[in-house]
Amino acid sequence: MHSPVAEHAVELATARKDIVRIATAGSVDDGKSTLIGRLLYDSKAIFEDQYEAVARASKGDHVDLALLTDGLRAEREQGITIDVAYRYFATPRRTFILADTPGHVQYTRNMVTGASTADLAIVLVDARKGMVEQSRRHAFLASLLRVPHLVVAVNKMDLVGWSEEVFDTIADEFSAFAAKLSVPDLTVVPISALHGDNVVTHSANAPWYEGPTLLHHLEHVHVASDRNLTDARFPVQYVVRPQTEEHHDYRGYAGTVASGVFRTGDEVQVLPSGLTTTIAGIDGPRGPVDEAFSPMAVTLRLADDLDVSRGDLVAKPENAPTATQDLDALVCWMADEPLRPRQRIAVKHTTRTVRAMVKELAYRLDVNTLHRDREATELGLNDIGRVRLRVTQPLFVDDYTRNRSTGRFILVDEATNATVGAGMLTPAG
Repeated sequence: MHSPVAEHAVELATARKDIVRIATAGSVDDGKSTLIGRLLYDSKAIFEDQYEAVARASKGDHVDLALLTDGLRAEREQGITIDVAYRYFATPRRTFILADTPGHVQYTRNMVTGASTADLAIVLVDARKGMVEQSRRHAFLASLLRVPHLVVAVNKMDLVGWSEEVFDTIADEFSAFAAKLSVPDLTVVPISALHGDNVVTHSANAPWYEGPTLLHHLEHVHVASDRNLTDARFPVQYVVRPQTEEHHDYRGYAGTVASGVFRTGDEVQVLPSGLTTTIAGIDGPRGPVDEAFSPMAVTLRLADDLDVSRGDLVAKPENAPTATQDLDALVCWMADEPLRPRQRIAVKHTTRTVRAMVKELAYRLDVNTLHRDREATELGLNDIGRVRLRVTQPLFVDDYTRNRSTGRFILVDEATNATVGAGMLTPAG
């Protein structure tokens, strides 16, 4: 259940169509919770009484902003943050949905979950420790998941005397690593989350830094052009047939536009049947609209009475996705029981679920060194590897590098219905 503040923030952003999804990652004690608390507090996304409660609970001179985000007391006592927590905050320019993912190695799957839909990832680095193994891991996962913008927040700069040299060393090292990963956009910002330096306002402690503050960058980073507006893809989620007198002949297909643009009058093709028709109308939550694009949730009305059901995909005939029963993907395994060849499993791709068999494990990837272990016989919890699957019915897919919505899928254990893996359809390299 979201708070009224969160709901209002999302409603505002939807009206402005300017939602930016952010994934945050950092090693233990890099100050991630403090940074998120600082963004929430400085953007007025929390109530005064929340702040006062935190101020009372804080020890020492500073208000412990981490208490705003590390909500579970049991988890605080153990000193770990679990799962993915989503937080909302808004500024007059934009609304942000923040996926707060844990920094521990054993929670790679959570980072994959949080970053798979993100427009931007913030990787926190402790200025005293520099770039550690976890920083590389987080940067690699962000690039693997094709997060278009990466921000490295070099935190705790106050503890290294705001040394320009320390900052430059970390920035250079990270840039060199990012170059190997084909990260399209990298920004490095020196901050102190505890004191708020360079988070919302420029700090006098770093006169040598001429770049934007963290919030300014988040507000101005250009995310609209990252969205795929070329490949029209609409997975059908639900068939709408109201059983009322006045709407007895209404038939619509509800879902969320995965990518591309659909307009009334467009010629479209329904897969798997391959039949073509035109769009008679598009209904949004507040009535008819002329066009629909990602990530709008709409109902399409088609000119012809075709047999369309959940799991079908509406696309443009001249630009259809690939229909295939062989999936070659990078898979992040999320279950205690390992993934092995010959295993039977369910694949959920957009709104379509099919049965599959694991044909082979080509290699297991070492996320820290990027080494490919071709001798590996299984994928354990949090492992990432290249897996080939054969599915029982065709799926309509795109390359993940081109279309994140139709280029990914999840693996489901048929016996327990638990999600056990996430896959990205990328060319074998």
